[in-house]
Amino acid sequence: MGRLIGGLLDNDSTFGRIMTRCGIIIGANLMFVLCCLPVITIGPGLAALYYVMLKTLRGDGVLNPFKEFWHGLKMNFKQGVLCFLLFAGLAAILVLDIRFCEYQGGVLSLFKYACYALLILLGVLFIYLMPVMAAFEDTIPHLIRNAFFFAARRPHKMILAALLYAVPAVVTVIDTHMRPLYGFLWTVCGFGLITMMVSELLIKDFEEFLPAEEAPDEIPAGDVPPKASERKILKEMRRLDE
Repeated sequence: MGRLIGGLLDNDSTFGRIMTRCGIIIGANLMFVLCCLPVITIGPGLAALYYVMLKTLRGDGVLNPFKEFWHGLKMNFKQGVLCFLLFAGLAAILVLDIRFCEYQGGVLSLFKYACYALLILLGVLFIYLMPVMAAFEDTIPHLIRNAFFFAARRPHKMILAALLYAVPAVVTVIDTHMRPLYGFLWTVCGFGLITMMVSELLIKDFEEFLPAEEAPDEIPAGDVPPKASERKILKEMRRLDE
């Protein structure tokens, strides 16, 4: 009996791997929630959350989520804050434009649909920008361009990634009776679970441009030489244009 329980709780068992993965998701999620309290740190916090999930998927699945989250946060802090402020500012402008078009009425009100489309595009681009920032070291303009590249390269994955964020958020807003439960789930594991699923969705596309895993301790996910990955992505873009 003791041997059976020991085998069940072993890290290499199926149950042990599931529990380890759950612990990583919960630990990183709690760090993300705390990091988001100042609001302007949502960007680097989300990049750090993706850093943990991508490193989990690329490694043996066993790591310290608190330590790795802190490392990812420090590495992406400046770019994450700037990108969040940029996208939040553009989103605010589009929302104001929508309100203005609705207020004016007439033909001008039709322009609100173009604003809605741009707002959706902006949200999808931000969803892709955070994992790209976590996986590749580069300048902000190049990161934004590469986020657009990965999104346009696999449109079905782009739609699925957007739905993974949108559906839980809409359900949380609409179902007011269950909102306390949803709030608890978001705080404990919601953001981490979504980023893990999106990371699972994107990891194969990213690995084409990431270094080989021959020395994972020396090259953690996120510490990617920018020039090498940049050349390969540019080459792939040219191939798609042919």
